[in-house]
Amino acid sequence: MTHIILLLLGLLGALHGVPAAAEMLDRIVATVEDDVILDRELNEEVALISAKLRGGNVQAPPDFILRKQVLERMVLDKLQRQIAARSGIQVSDEMLANSVSEIASRNGLSVQDFQEELRRQGMQFKKFEENLRNEIEVNQLRGREIGSRIKVTDAEVAHYMETQGKAGQTHSQYRLGHILIAVSEGASASAIQRAQEKAEQIVRDLRTGKDFKQTAVSVSNDDNALKGGDLGWRNINQIPTLFADIVVGMNRGDISDPIRSPSGFHIIKILDVEGGAQHMVTKTKVRHILIKTNELIDDAEAQKRLIGLRDRILAGEDFANLARAHSDDKGSAVNGGSLDWVTPGALVPPFEEAMNKLEINHISQPVQTTFGWHLIQVLDRQSQDNSEQFKKERVREEIRKRKFEEETELWLRRLRDEAFVEIDQDRL
Repeated sequence: MTHIILLLLGLLGALHGVPAAAEMLDRIVATVEDDVILDRELNEEVALISAKLRGGNVQAPPDFILRKQVLERMVLDKLQRQIAARSGIQVSDEMLANSVSEIASRNGLSVQDFQEELRRQGMQFKKFEENLRNEIEVNQLRGREIGSRIKVTDAEVAHYMETQGKAGQTHSQYRLGHILIAVSEGASASAIQRAQEKAEQIVRDLRTGKDFKQTAVSVSNDDNALKGGDLGWRNINQIPTLFADIVVGMNRGDISDPIRSPSGFHIIKILDVEGGAQHMVTKTKVRHILIKTNELIDDAEAQKRLIGLRDRILAGEDFANLARAHSDDKGSAVNGGSLDWVTPGALVPPFEEAMNKLEINHISQPVQTTFGWHLIQVLDRQSQDNSEQFKKERVREEIRKRKFEEETELWLRRLRDEAFVEIDQDRL
């Protein structure tokens, strides 16, 4: 059980054992804009990451390298939370409780048993909730800052369906390892050359037997570095455009040459490959009304407005007319709130979970997602085989997710480059 929870959860709370002297606890190791990171906070985070690496059978790098990698992630988290706070992004207690329940369920536990398991591992549940709240806020921020800019054309769908066909049905799922050697925007030619030489040396080391996960933890500038660079299982359409054609020609265990992008130099390893299978899917025809929160509309007000609209619909008013007049999702509002037919995985999890529980023509209570608060109505459901149209819809969503990852990587690098960050190197 301990091994499962350490692998599935991200930041889980504070471990025991901190320096005794107050001056050691309160030393500032980094200044991030108008906030600071304390040596105590860094020590706690390093202890947690070390435990996760041990749980995943990944050898940790030397302490000073691990501290540097962990501190960089903490800096990025701090910068994102600062922007989220300025943007008025908040996670309600209800949304936090639902997320805790979902994580406990994934571990096969009730919430109470999950809290007991955390305590047995020396983890504070309040600290766990605080970290989870921060993680949700960051995800909401990324959805707001990046999600609205992502567009997928029919030509892109057609191209990647062709690429998937070339990959073949027996090799449709890839488990990828990723290392990024970052290059700042506006970097000099000499800095780019040094990064390329570093990436090329890493590839040579990996091809002569150096452990990929340990190397990723030590040197990668990617957000997944502290997971050993493991990007998980993906089919070809979920793989960034930059890597897709290269991955198709690789076999299990292969390591790519450095791949140049605006973010820097990428190194890909095929950790595993497996075939895919067709299956029946249930499509849902759904519509919604969205109320976004902002400086004037908080969670309570958004719920109040939606409850009022729900009462009006139940009293006989037309859902579509109210969606046109009140929904903040302007793309669907013009169609009476219709999202048309959607397939599993196409919508954010809280929306999809609420939608799947609804009977046809029933209307949900207000549901919170990263986009705001929704009223949801299911109009119809259909089960079908993995048809050509379904493939296109699935591919479109997977390309959108891939683009989101690419844009997020660029956004994080830009955010880090433009921020005021001062690190006390002597305390690393």
